[in-house]
Amino acid sequence: MPVSRRYFAPGQAQFITSSVYRRRKLFDSSRLRGVFAEVLRQLREETGFLLIGWVLMPEHFHLLIKPEPAESTTTLLQELKKRSAQQIISILSENQQHGWCRTMLAGFRLPPTVHSDPQYRVWNRRFYPYGVYSDNKRLEKLDYMHNNPVRRALVQLPEQWPWSSYRYYYLNDSSLLSMDRLV
Repeated sequence: MPVSRRYFAPGQAQFITSSVYRRRKLFDSSRLRGVFAEVLRQLREETGFLLIGWVLMPEHFHLLIKPEPAESTTTLLQELKKRSAQQIISILSENQQHGWCRTMLAGFRLPPTVHSDPQYRVWNRRFYPYGVYSDNKRLEKLDYMHNNPVRRALVQLPEQWPWSSYRYYYLNDSSLLSMDRLV
């Protein structure tokens, strides 16, 4: 099957969506949410991409990023998913005495028909980018991310969900992650 090439416009922000394998609610765990946030922070520090917004939901995440060069988007996402998956599998493996960890790990086990080295898959292979071409579209995507936990009835107000950029923008809280504001 041919692989289609994605085009990322130089200087354009990217709204990214990626899901947990089999849509499992992995990030019901605050410890694993912390792992994801820390990996995202480290990768940003190492590579220097602009992080404009984010939200981590129980079974997926959204990022609003502006990498330079734009073509590095795919590499950034591969690295984010690889590093977070390695740490998550390690934590789940070390804590199999807890039913939730054992069940989650079993849900990530690849079937024997899959011919690849890893035994587990945490993330779906693909991610879905959307080029953000205007300030209005950027604000629309930030609003979507910030209100996603409310729409899903995880919280009543966006400020109650610490796993998004809402707290940075509206409460001046950069304790988890700081953002790069675009003017």
